[in-house]
Amino acid sequence: MDYVLNTDGITKTYGNHTVVDHVDMHVKKGDIYGFIGKNGAGKTTFMRIVAGLAAPASGNMELFGSRELEKQRQRIGTLIEHPGLYGSMTAKENLQVARKSYGITRKSSVEEMLEFVGLTQAGKKKVKNFSLGMKQRLGIAIALFRNPDFLILDEPINGLDPQGIKEMRDLLLKLNEERQITILISSHILGELSKIATRYGIIKEGALIEEFASEELKSRCRRCVKLVVDDTERASVILEETCRITSYDVPEPGILRVFDGLHNSWEINRELIQGGVHLKESYLAGQDLEGYFMDLLGGASND
Repeated sequence: MDYVLNTDGITKTYGNHTVVDHVDMHVKKGDIYGFIGKNGAGKTTFMRIVAGLAAPASGNMELFGSRELEKQRQRIGTLIEHPGLYGSMTAKENLQVARKSYGITRKSSVEEMLEFVGLTQAGKKKVKNFSLGMKQRLGIAIALFRNPDFLILDEPINGLDPQGIKEMRDLLLKLNEERQITILISSHILGELSKIATRYGIIKEGALIEEFASEELKSRCRRCVKLVVDDTERASVILEETCRITSYDVPEPGILRVFDGLHNSWEINRELIQGGVHLKESYLAGQDLEGYFMDLLGGASND
């Protein structure tokens, strides 16, 4: 399996405070990896370590399967914290500065990049008068100048209005699908993140507590009747043969999740009891994505 980023025990401390705590992250080639955590959980610090803007106290890292990190970081584009833009210049002038600093001689690349991120209409407007969404897109344009294979974005949609969020979402999908760029993105707007992410990592108090694919997240959040029984095998037979239900699973011994017949759950309970199953609990379960994440993180975010 091809990993763009693979870390082993990455740790960062400031004095006696551990900001990043033995993080093992695995970002596959082609992922849009949603990095989720409260303010102060260590997201930005970890991203800075990956980008080479901060040094870890311990741990190892591979980029594109290699430990030659400085060389491989040339294949990374970053937008961490605030984009470094010249407010008194236009978008085009900012990109011309970036082009020269990267040693790119092809002048047409500036116009091409403006068109790609949707800023051709900005004209002579100064960046200091841009909306936040326009500034974020310009920051991404600069990050893209070296044609990166991996893009690291720290809260690129935070503070955007609905139109700006949609434009950013469309741009990120375009980068991933058309340019085959792998993306590591942090965001507090979980509903929007769920529209693009293919994989998630949850960080809490500096530690990465879970990683899972988007398909698994949908399954975890799916509405169901959760049954706690003494005999899982017998309950399964009754569900299939008596209740004619096949859409269920057994996540662990003694637990069944039934995804059909939610409005008639009392009938399921009756058949199980009449069939000799000791039904200890029966209740509706499942929640929206934001509720699921907040449960993992331990309550509302600090934003």
